[in-house]
Amino acid sequence: MIQFLLNQELRSEHALDPNLTVLNYLREHLGKSGTKEGCASGDCGACTVVVGELHTDDQGAEQIRYRSLNSCLTFVSSLHGKQLISVEDLKHQGQLHSVQQAMVECHGSQCGFCTPGFVMSLFALQKNSDAPDSQKAHEALAGNLCRCTGYRPILAAAEQACCNKPQDQFDSRQADTIARLKSIAPTQTGELNSGDKRCLVPLTVADLADLYDAYPQARLLAGGTDLALEVTQFHRTLPVMIYVGNIEEMKRIESFDDRLEIGAATSLSDCYTALNNEYPDFGELLHRFASLQIRNQGTLGGNIGNASPIGDSPPLLIALGAQIVLCKGNTRRTLALEDYFIDYRVTARQDSEFIEKIIVPKGVPLFRAYKVSKRLDDDISAVCAAFNLKIDNGVITDARVAFGGMAATPKRAKSCEAALNGATWNSATVEKACAALAEDFTPLSDFRASKEYRLLSAQNLLRKYFIELQTPHIETRVTAYV
Repeated sequence: MIQFLLNQELRSEHALDPNLTVLNYLREHLGKSGTKEGCASGDCGACTVVVGELHTDDQGAEQIRYRSLNSCLTFVSSLHGKQLISVEDLKHQGQLHSVQQAMVECHGSQCGFCTPGFVMSLFALQKNSDAPDSQKAHEALAGNLCRCTGYRPILAAAEQACCNKPQDQFDSRQADTIARLKSIAPTQTGELNSGDKRCLVPLTVADLADLYDAYPQARLLAGGTDLALEVTQFHRTLPVMIYVGNIEEMKRIESFDDRLEIGAATSLSDCYTALNNEYPDFGELLHRFASLQIRNQGTLGGNIGNASPIGDSPPLLIALGAQIVLCKGNTRRTLALEDYFIDYRVTARQDSEFIEKIIVPKGVPLFRAYKVSKRLDDDISAVCAAFNLKIDNGVITDARVAFGGMAATPKRAKSCEAALNGATWNSATVEKACAALAEDFTPLSDFRASKEYRLLSAQNLLRKYFIELQTPHIETRVTAYV
């Protein structure tokens, strides 16, 4: 059984189909049709809902953290121990919520189909903002698409909603909601079981290891932003899933003198501060990683584990020399991330083995990363590049260069590195290394970019890296796009 709050209503579910998304649960099981399906792939934001969960702040106070999610990519099992809020829950005692009122007064809706998703993103923004902030507003709404308004009135609504925000029913009930969430906090492995399909929800790494050993055919579910597409886009059935999002051990970020250790189930939103503090380019890339809804769900371990050749984080982690800790039963092994990827969607992971955490070295001063995509926000890379050079008295003593989008896996450019290692750091060396990239990669042409464009982009990004290190005041970091 799993338990969660539907606004303030306690829901206990056991026999639901584990392949059921929160979107379809709301619409088909509860008759709450305000949440819309636009794309079923997490691109449009029409299905946005907000999930609240217990969170301890830096001062040790218990709070509710509200986050926007794409309900089309969220399986119901991930709600275990949390609070689900949909657009129907905002109106209170006959009065529109302040974010709804702002949309009305600022004329932020025309056809209205996308409006509930915008309202929920604005609600989450309001809960997480103390004052109007145009940058945060753009970030909060980047995952919501509208074909009618041109966005200006919606951004005006965001400013109004976050300026002198009034107390709402969620604020007045916060203490009670915290108490109720604490009362339903999971204490043992939860389960959804429809007879032919099941999803298990362990609470510890040891329990996960035992369950995965017992069900090696199970699919591991973290954020679900990739896995859920198999159900929503390809109409496949997932007979057994194991949800790892309630394992606190796998959501920790620990900082040591020489490294960060990031649990594989840590959301990309939660990774941001630690990675940005150490490597601003990594932080900038995370700002361009899909949408805020996706970053609130997607995990660093999932972005590695799905072995996509265009995943944004692996090239950066490979260039930094990151390692992963793989767990199977009581056995753990540490593997260089670059050795994890073998071929297209093929990895070195053994049966019943899972990524427990990612180890990211600290202290890499010349690390830079760049992403080339058709859109600045909410788009997949055509090429993603990461550079990490050690230079001593003008001579390159060690070069780590990694790319995504250039091959069947994210990988290092070994010929390029060979051209750099031991050479003087100058434009002539850079040109030789650019030429060597043609030996490292024979990229494919697809709808994102041609093979010629990809290779030229990769070469130009190395040139860009050289120019920025020579004249750091002109750095544009990862904001390059087509």
